[in-house]
Amino acid sequence: MALTVAQKRTLRRALQALVSDVSARAVRRIAPNRTDETKVGGDEDEQPLNEMLQAIASDRNRASGDAIGRAHRALEKLDRAPDEAGACEECGEDIPWARLKAMPYAELCVACQARRDGPQRGPTRRGLTDFR
Repeated sequence: MALTVAQKRTLRRALQALVSDVSARAVRRIAPNRTDETKVGGDEDEQPLNEMLQAIASDRNRASGDAIGRAHRALEKLDRAPDEAGACEECGEDIPWARLKAMPYAELCVACQARRDGPQRGPTRRGLTDFR
């Protein structure tokens, strides 16, 4: 079942709002607290904390750029091939409307996204009290 005209309109508005919201946020920069390696001074935890904040800001900036890029690609797809909007780019099946509402830039259905992400690794909880 292809997207209806109303769903495509809703999807376009959501994508435009996402681009607008993310673009309105300033790029986060955190200046280093030590520019000279010979001067340590101050709190010994200050430098690692600052480096952690820089890494977090960098990750946020990268995620914002990725979201804007994916939203632009989805908008281009809506313009270029509106009948293909909402279709998985790998299998061609319809992406569920609930997924598109949650992630308007979704390119893959859940099954194809799971295959692309690969198996989850690491410890898993089997029960409420299992913390291994």
